[in-house]
Amino acid sequence: MQLQVTNSPFNERQAELLNQLLPTLSPSQQVWLNGYLSALALQNSVAQDGAAVPAAAPSSGDAAPPAAAALPQVSREVTVLFGSQTGNCQRLAGSLSRKLEEQGFKVTVSAMNSFKPAGLKKVENLLLLVSTHGEGEPPDNARAFHEFLYSKRAPQLPGLRFSVLALGDTSYEFFCQTGKDFDQRLEELGAQRISPRADCDLDYDEPVADWFGQVLSALNGVQNAEGIAEAAVQAAGTAGSPESVYSRNHPFHAEILENLNLNGRGSDRETRHLELSLAGSNLTFEPGDSLGVYPENHPQLVEDIIAAMGWSGDERVPLNKKGDEGTLREALLRHYEITVLTRPLLEQAAKLASTPALQELLAPERQQELKDYIQGRDLLDLIQDYAPWTVPAASFVTVLRKLPARLYSIASSFKANPDEVHFTVRAVRYESHGRERYGVCSVHCAERVQPGDTLPVYIQSNPNFKLPASPDTPIIMIGPGTGVAPFRSFLEEREELGAQGRSWLFYGDRHFVTDFLYQTDWQRMLKDGVLSRLDVAFSRDTEEKVYVQHRILEQSKELYSWLQEGAHVYVCGDEKHMAHDVHSALLTVIQQEGGLSPEAAAAYLETLQQEQRYQRDVY
Repeated sequence: MQLQVTNSPFNERQAELLNQLLPTLSPSQQVWLNGYLSALALQNSVAQDGAAVPAAAPSSGDAAPPAAAALPQVSREVTVLFGSQTGNCQRLAGSLSRKLEEQGFKVTVSAMNSFKPAGLKKVENLLLLVSTHGEGEPPDNARAFHEFLYSKRAPQLPGLRFSVLALGDTSYEFFCQTGKDFDQRLEELGAQRISPRADCDLDYDEPVADWFGQVLSALNGVQNAEGIAEAAVQAAGTAGSPESVYSRNHPFHAEILENLNLNGRGSDRETRHLELSLAGSNLTFEPGDSLGVYPENHPQLVEDIIAAMGWSGDERVPLNKKGDEGTLREALLRHYEITVLTRPLLEQAAKLASTPALQELLAPERQQELKDYIQGRDLLDLIQDYAPWTVPAASFVTVLRKLPARLYSIASSFKANPDEVHFTVRAVRYESHGRERYGVCSVHCAERVQPGDTLPVYIQSNPNFKLPASPDTPIIMIGPGTGVAPFRSFLEEREELGAQGRSWLFYGDRHFVTDFLYQTDWQRMLKDGVLSRLDVAFSRDTEEKVYVQHRILEQSKELYSWLQEGAHVYVCGDEKHMAHDVHSALLTVIQQEGGLSPEAAAAYLETLQQEQRYQRDVY
């Protein structure tokens, strides 16, 4: 569309220049220009009110506006900091930053542990993206930043504008706690919010897009923010192997090649080793990455829920927020979470309940009772305990959250096994409140899939759990139980590369005879020199229980020698107990062998983390 002089405030020369420029602008450049002009108009309006800067008067002549009013004094510099354990916040930070740059912002992106917190005083616009790890704790690369903000050294920040994006899981008691901490503390230090904090559950695409849209709108009045925000989140969600179309939002249906029980006869555990074909997917991965698996719920639980509600299972219901529909049976089997209760779920369900009892359970004074009720119960318990229900199936499923993928450490090297991916999963079965319960993905893999079947999967890269850049660097790997899986990938990779660096594995489980996962692999690697040392701890084979942390302390002198020679340390497995015990053991080794104070030993280990020489993949 051509700009006409007769119906505009521009003279002929201005109209000609605009007609030459506007058709050449990309959509993002048009958005940037619109924001720029809005900011300019705002400044001129303020200047008119305060009589500080003369505004440009509308004119059909050739006079230009005064130079002092030509550039709006609004900062277009944004600092984006992320704290991420498995890489989600890191991917989002990268994608959102690229969109900000397309809008003309100058963006600095950094992991929290790579950012000097004293520099906060110089930052004007700050976006914090952070996940919550374990029971309300910061991820490893956010710990030091978190501690600084809560220390006496934290400065007052009256000139800082900020907004927090928090990722979490509503099935945990301290949902998004780290994000809440940062949000509250920055406010206490005098900073002003650009937009309110967003707390996101596992299905985070939509709330992240809403948050980023608000941020863009607040930063100098960017228009069309919703579309830009959705594109940024979509780009992060489709991030996978560069040459592949498959991702978290578009999983690949991988054929199962092998499904083996790694435990020996007589074991009270069942640990499955699955090998999947990636042929035709163009998916690739590196050691330390994870495999996302979309499981199916247990068919019996699905049928019991349908029967308890008096439904047929053939009702048409929404399968997702996009408006796709399917049968109720399909929805409960493949699309919705039915094994975990959360407070948000109960709050929504209470609106549909026929009796007030569920609403009464949610009262503030019954918080502990609610917490106890949620533990170990599922959707069937909720339905049975608060019957009767007189709600259509199509309405009921809308209160359920999306069935999330389960992440497993990849147990193979792509170089050693092209077009394959291996993973390790321990079947979870237990009794609670008078019923047998099942781990959704683990029992699906153990009982209901065979070679020839397929699983929907995607690759999730983990930049925070990677082998050293040099194959000659020594590595120490600590992985009891299924936590040993990524170290099979590490050693296969180093074998393919012909690495000369020494390797030391600490492994533990219950019984040597029945529970020594991948025993033949480790024995072969020891024989071939791929694995330099192996220390094991089988807790139930001795009168006094022995765990990997005890072996670490026994080898204190040698382990410290490896650290002094530049070894990288990796820990994988249970976060709640094992990872804490191993961390304490490492501190003891450093303090004892280095002759350091407890504070100096903690600083030593913190430095290892900052240098990425101490990495953890714990859950």
